[in-house]
Amino acid sequence: MIANSQGRLPDRRPLSIIDIGSNSIRLVIYEGIARSPTILFNEKMLAGLGRGLVTTGRLDPEAVTRAVDEFRRFRALSDQAGAARLHVIATAAAREAQNGADFIHRAEDILGVPIRVLSGREEAYYSALGVISGFHPADGIAGDLGGGSLELIDIRGETIGDGITLPLGGLRLQDMSKNSPAAAGRIARDELERAKLLRAGAGRTFYAVGGTWRNLARLHMSATGYPLAVMHHYEMSTSASAEFLKQVARGDVEKIKGIERVSKSRRALLPFGATVLQEIVARQKPSRIVVSALGVREGFLYSLLTEEEQRRDPLISAAEELALLRARSVKHAHELADWTGETLRAFGIDETTDEGRYRRAACLLADIGWRAHPEYRGTQSLNIIAHASFIGVDHPGRAFIALTNLYRHEGIFGDAASPELQALATPRLLERARLLGAVMRVVYLFSAAMPGIIPLLKWEPRPGRGLALVIPRSHAALNGERPAGRLAQLSRILGKPLELAVASGD
Repeated sequence: MIANSQGRLPDRRPLSIIDIGSNSIRLVIYEGIARSPTILFNEKMLAGLGRGLVTTGRLDPEAVTRAVDEFRRFRALSDQAGAARLHVIATAAAREAQNGADFIHRAEDILGVPIRVLSGREEAYYSALGVISGFHPADGIAGDLGGGSLELIDIRGETIGDGITLPLGGLRLQDMSKNSPAAAGRIARDELERAKLLRAGAGRTFYAVGGTWRNLARLHMSATGYPLAVMHHYEMSTSASAEFLKQVARGDVEKIKGIERVSKSRRALLPFGATVLQEIVARQKPSRIVVSALGVREGFLYSLLTEEEQRRDPLISAAEELALLRARSVKHAHELADWTGETLRAFGIDETTDEGRYRRAACLLADIGWRAHPEYRGTQSLNIIAHASFIGVDHPGRAFIALTNLYRHEGIFGDAASPELQALATPRLLERARLLGAVMRVVYLFSAAMPGIIPLLKWEPRPGRGLALVIPRSHAALNGERPAGRLAQLSRILGKPLELAVASGD
């Protein structure tokens, strides 16, 4: 009997972060410090510490009592998970309230660790790091809408530019406007006049961070019938979403399809989130709105990495980890990734940087469904990839990786397979998913999913436009009817004559 679960990476020590926000307080326990972090446990409470702060200048007393009680549970959960470290950060409400310092001292006594109360500048910085960690690369204006404040910051690659903190958090705006969306619009317009950095974001991306905007995006997904319920890197066209934002900003949300997916405690803040987003779009004129599931917590976690770890590709890191946990051979997965790159060059097919990344990730994930029944391996692999917590990949790229692995298992001519994901992939990515799936279907018949043979298979030109896949003589017994049949399928996809051959010498 195996004593310990093999479903976790052995080199990781759990780490906990408690994020004390103006509206919500959340405990997240991560598997460990990693370029693409995996969550072991996640719990939040909507305390509403910042409710009424504008009027009273103090944290809501009932919320303080509830939060203090919950801290005992959060500390116990962190210990139960075996977290090696507990970090606690607090944002706008705790730093601005008259009784904020007293609340923090009480929380520190219970949690047993110092609490870092972030300044507005630090909050913007960590939020920017969260976006940098989640996109490959990021380029635009990041906006983190919390309960008490809005942080805006310019990001170009790994460079963090100008930033500003504005008193436009959802709870604060609700209080300042006396719960009037129209008044909230006027307040947001006046405050955003100070955000001169928005002008530099024209034609670039606006990255929407924070729970209110995530719930707004979730509602937009339902209203438009979007086929993939993955929040990170969900894109909203500024023109196509304008009417939706207008409806939500009016407070007319109860009749929108999918409103039941948003908790009642969150619904009241949706009009204020939509109002602020409308005003940002009017001033920045971004090319698109992209939702980031990563914010201050993930930015703080990212800051704990070494520079070398920060430079790693988050998508490839996550794919490698999943291959390590679920594939028959990680070495084989890397051989496949290298060999398919050589194969595309032999075919005369070029790749963009992202296409190369997506191909490599698809190869690393090509064997994660092997424990399923053969008839369901493709579907299982597709579902795992389509809904995995990957970062550093947009939704068309995610569709490409998932479809490649569906085709690798179930065949390349099934046009009825997963029409929803096919619709998300671009025509170019869809064509390449079929091609890469066809290549995998050939090479797996030689490797049996074990390392050592793939690097020995070589493409050689033949007279005319043809190519031969040459098997070393030492492995000539691997030749046969089935590989020849799969190669014929690949030939039809490629539109180029292909043949199998055995090398003349060792």
